Amino acid sequence: MADNPSYKERKVITIGVVSELTGLSERQIRYYEERKLIFPERSPKGNRKYSFSDVEQLIDIANKREEGVQTYEIRQEMLKAKRKEERRYRKELLRGEINARFGVQKE
Repeated sequence: MADNPSYKERKVITIGVVSELTGLSERQIRYYEERKLIFPERSPKGNRKYSFSDVEQLIDIANKREEGVQTYEIRQEMLKAKRKEERRYRKELLRGEINARFGVQKE
């Protein structure tokens, strides 16, 4: 992540506020963390800190759970999306390296 993340990516929201925003209990939020669906940061005192992106992710997870999707399936879907994004990033990086090496420029 960048040195200066956008407001959406900053991990500054407490679990209590996330619970209010999402309608999920703090226990549900911790469960989704245990299932590796959400990754809060910890403050020096050990308190969980979430971002607005995490809140959006939790709402998406809750909606999928209401539709009957299991946490394992959600995790697999997340991993698949992450791999796809990594491939896209590597492809763009390689394209940039080739363009720089051979002096190819977009018109």
